[in-house]
Amino acid sequence: MRAILCGLVLCSAFALSTARASDPSEEAIARGKALVVAGDCASCHTADPAKPFAGGKRIDTPFGAIYSPNITPDRDTGIGAWSEQDFYRALRFGVAPNGSRYYPAFPYPNFAKLTRDDIFAIRAFLDTLAPVANQAPPPALSFPLNHRVLMRAWDFLFFRPGILEPDQAKGTDWNRGRYLVEGVGHCGVCHTPKNILGADKRGQHLSGGRVDGYFAPRLDGAARSGLKSWSVDDLVEYLQSGRNAKSHAGGLMAEVVVNSTSKMSDADVKAIAVYLKSLSAGPPEVEGPAPTEAELKTGEEIYAHNCIACHEADGSSSPRVYPPLNGNALLQSADPSSTLRVILDGAHTVTTPRAPNTGSMPDYAKQLSDQQIADVTNYIRNSFGNAAPLVTAEEVAKARKQTANGE
Repeated sequence: MRAILCGLVLCSAFALSTARASDPSEEAIARGKALVVAGDCASCHTADPAKPFAGGKRIDTPFGAIYSPNITPDRDTGIGAWSEQDFYRALRFGVAPNGSRYYPAFPYPNFAKLTRDDIFAIRAFLDTLAPVANQAPPPALSFPLNHRVLMRAWDFLFFRPGILEPDQAKGTDWNRGRYLVEGVGHCGVCHTPKNILGADKRGQHLSGGRVDGYFAPRLDGAARSGLKSWSVDDLVEYLQSGRNAKSHAGGLMAEVVVNSTSKMSDADVKAIAVYLKSLSAGPPEVEGPAPTEAELKTGEEIYAHNCIACHEADGSSSPRVYPPLNGNALLQSADPSSTLRVILDGAHTVTTPRAPNTGSMPDYAKQLSDQQIADVTNYIRNSFGNAAPLVTAEEVAKARKQTANGE
């Protein structure tokens, strides 16, 4: 009996030592945390701030709503019962533990580019979170997309898994920046236009896209509406503080800055900036007619009455307090959605540890008519050296309806 007990003790000790030997290192956990921050996972997977990463947040798509899953280590409603291979298949191939396919609202086409070690590092960090019991609602998608089996066809058409191999002709910063932008950062999910099936339009990578009633601007080197006039330092300041001498973060990008880029390492933020500044201009935006001189004159009068106190007569504003209008890339985008949302909804300057001072702009939804908002929008988009297509009262009415519906 004593021999049997000793054998059991030895076996238990051996099993314990084996488990400990396979435990992730502190370095792996720290790397996983940095990747989770770079991926802004908390923003999508947190519906209740008191339950971070517990999922349940509604994500609206053109096809209906999807609710983010719980990624805490809860065994019943989270990923606590998942094996490492389950987690790897989810990120690399977009396949759930039960074999069903994920919808690309979960950016597995980007996460597929991550190395195996980084995927396991992410899992190692998530395992350190407090488990929270929270079952996310099922997707509310229109027929036939409510049948996940159709995602097999989507993957066949649009998904090509494979890690992102370094380009030996480029420097360390460029390769790291590409890995973050194209991989875990999944910037193209918002900043690349989509086709009717929700896949990236080919040949238009990072040339801007619509999301939640806003327009995520171009990240390529386009002259007016892209990043040609921005320096690496401009990009670094924007990503770290949410503002710079050229623009301020708003809408979903403000959330990305607060929860992600402002918390990233200086080296990673600089790498992103280096990579983005290397991108040449993609295809030009489809331009419409320009506003008439009479329309601009009417808009100037509205601007003088409502906007000039903060934005100045020449549109220079007070950079890093109120965003400048002259040379503003987002303002000159062919798609005016973000500009209209700011005018209708108002805005608050994003605050970060590097830029804690606040600024705000009132909403004008009740103060100005659709035509007045169209006129002042046309004025600021075509003054101070700016140039952009005509915005109509009908476009404002559509944006107003989206605001009223909370879209």
